[in-house]
Amino acid sequence: MPRVEIYTTQTCPYCIAAKKLLQSKGVSYEETDVGADPAIREAMTARAGRRSVPQIFIGGTHVGGCDDLHALDAAGKLDPMLAA
Repeated sequence: MPRVEIYTTQTCPYCIAAKKLLQSKGVSYEETDVGADPAIREAMTARAGRRSVPQIFIGGTHVGGCDDLHALDAAGKLDPMLAA
């Protein structure tokens, strides 16, 4: 299973929804809270090209945010990415 990384903040409802989807699939992930440290958020922004959270990476590939993750799942593309 590829490494799954998710950048979040504690109170973000989209972050919670994205994590719930991953958990429902039995996926473990590495979570990085960007809310308390501007330097970490800047590093996320440089990597993802977006400042909003969540930002999700699967196997080093940026898949986007919560809506993007759910769209991949609805299109049947998320499971193959997670199984790669």
